[in-house]
Parts: sequence; structure tokens; C-alpha cells
Amino acid sequence: MDEYPATARRWTFLTNHARVLVQIARDPGIRVRDIAARCLLTERAVQRIIVDLEDAGYLTHERTGRSNHYHVQAAKQLRHPADAGPSLAELLAVLLH
Repeated sequence: MDEYPATARRWTFLTNHARVLVQIARDPGIRVRDIAARCLLTERAVQRIIVDLEDAGYLTHERTGRSNHYHVQAAKQLRHPADAGPSLAELLAVLLH
């Protein structure tokens, strides 16, 4: 049975970008397919999010054979002015705990 009535607005506390970043922080060698499965997203959506995160400087990757190894730029500040102050490392510390 559904936890919410059909008419209820659906929202979550974390964005898909945050979910993808958390999965990468947990396992820097994770495959896009596995991120998609864990975040309940399509592989294409995950790929777009990774590009967004790389373009914004929160993430880099290096290609090793047929796989990617990601690097989270933990010292980077959060993007929105209302979130100014904590670094990405501080946010991830809470979310990974």
C-alpha cells in the first residue's frame, strides 16, 4: 500500500544530484548502472548529473581501461548562496554517516 495519498505532493529532502554524489563518495569506482539502480534513476539521467557535477567543479574522473574512477572535490563550497559556509566535505560527512 502506498504511504501517501495519490493527491499528496511528492518531494524529497535530497536532490538527485546529491544522491548521485553520495553514491560516488561511497564508492569512487562505482558504475553508472549501479548509481542509477541505487538512486532509482535512468543511466542517462545519472550521466547528465555527473556532467553537471563535473562542469561545476564538484567532481572529476579519470578513465582506467573501460571504467571511470571519480574524485569528489570535497573542499569545494556549496553552490547556492543560502547554503554558503559549509564545504562539500561537511555535507558529505553528514550524509555518509
